[in-house]
Amino acid sequence: MKIAFLTPEYPHSKTGNSGGIGTSIKNLAIGLLAKGISVRILVYGQEQDDTFDDDGILIQQIKNIRFKGLSWFLTRKKIEKIINQLHANNEIDLVEAADWTGISSFIKPKLCPLLIRLHGSDTYFCHLDNRKVKWINKFHEKRALKKSDGLLSVSQFTADTTNMIFGLKKKFTIIPNPIDVNLFQVDNESDQKRKTILYFGSLIRKKGLLELPLIFNKVIENDPAAKLILIGKDVPDIISGNPSTWKMMQKLFSEKAFPNVTYLGSVPYIEIKEKIQQANVCVFPSFAEAFPVSWLEAMAMQKPIVASNVGWATEMIDEGKNGFLVHPANHKAFAQKISDFLEDELLSLKLAKAARDKVEKYFDIHVIANQNIEFYKKIISQKNK
Repeated sequence: MKIAFLTPEYPHSKTGNSGGIGTSIKNLAIGLLAKGISVRILVYGQEQDDTFDDDGILIQQIKNIRFKGLSWFLTRKKIEKIINQLHANNEIDLVEAADWTGISSFIKPKLCPLLIRLHGSDTYFCHLDNRKVKWINKFHEKRALKKSDGLLSVSQFTADTTNMIFGLKKKFTIIPNPIDVNLFQVDNESDQKRKTILYFGSLIRKKGLLELPLIFNKVIENDPAAKLILIGKDVPDIISGNPSTWKMMQKLFSEKAFPNVTYLGSVPYIEIKEKIQQANVCVFPSFAEAFPVSWLEAMAMQKPIVASNVGWATEMIDEGKNGFLVHPANHKAFAQKISDFLEDELLSLKLAKAARDKVEKYFDIHVIANQNIEFYKKIISQKNK
C-alpha cells in the first residue's frame, strides 16, 4: 500500500517551520514505513518544486502558483494534477489531507481516494479561542469535509465540535495521534528536590500561557523554592496585537515568582527531551488543542502532568489515575495539583508510571499504525467498487 499525506508543514530543514500537524504526520509516517507501507509527503506552500528522501519517506515539495485573485484555485488544481499523475503511475493508492484551511476543497482526484483527518481546523481553533474566523477559511474547510472520501479525527471532542460548528452530521473514525514510545527512554533518577515545573510548546494565549503566570504565583505562595521553565516559540498575541506573548506574561508574574522563571526560547528537539527528563512536573494549561503530541511526550517520559480539563483532555488522561486535569482559569486548584506533585514523591511516581503505561497501551506508534492501515484499506476498497 502506498499512502500520501497532503500537508502545509513537515518537520525538516528543507520544508520550513512545522507545528503539531507536521509532527503527528511524521510520527505516523515512520510507523507506517515500519509496517512496509510506502509513504510520500506532499508539502504545499514551498519555495520550489522538488523531491527528496527523508530516511525512507519521500518528501515532495509543491510551490504554490501565484496569480492575483486565483492563486488558491490554481494551486489546488496543480495539486489535483499531481495526485492524478501519481495515482496513474501507481505511486500512491490514497491521499490523506489535513483539515487546516481546507486545502482539498477544490481538489477532486479522478480515481485516487482523498480523505481528511481532523487535527483542528482554523474554524475549530477560532471557536475554542472565541475569535472570529475568516469566512474564506470556514468555506473551504466545510466544503472539503463535505466532499471527502473518508473522515478521521484525532479525538472524539474534535470530531463532535467540528460537526457542531459547521452544522454537519458526519461520521468520523477516531484514531489518536501516535508517538514512538521507544524514543522516550525513562530515567528514574530525577531529583525531586529541584522542584522544577516545565512547560514546552508555543507561548500563545490559546495554550493558556496568560494563565500560567497566575498559576505559578500561587505555587510560589505554597513553595518559594519552585522553579518554572518555559520552552517554545514566542508568538504574537492575535487578540491584543502585542508582538510578544512572553512580554505579556512577564507583567503577570508576582515579584516573588518572576525570579524563579526561566524562558529558554525555542531549543533543539533533543534538548527538549533532556528538559522533560530533568523536570519534576509538566504543565499544559491549554484552552485549545485537538490531541497534543507534547502531552504524549511528557507521559512517555513518565512525568507527572497537570493539564487542562477541556474537551480532548479526558481522552488522553484519566483524572487522578495518570495525571491531574484542572480548568486553566482555576488558578488556585491548578497550582494545588502542581504542589501536590512537588510535595509527594510517591504520588508523582505512581501517576507518572501509569501515564507511561497508558501511552504504551493505547498511543504507541505500532498500535496506531495498524489502526490507520485498516482504515486506509477500507477506504481504498470502497473507492474501487
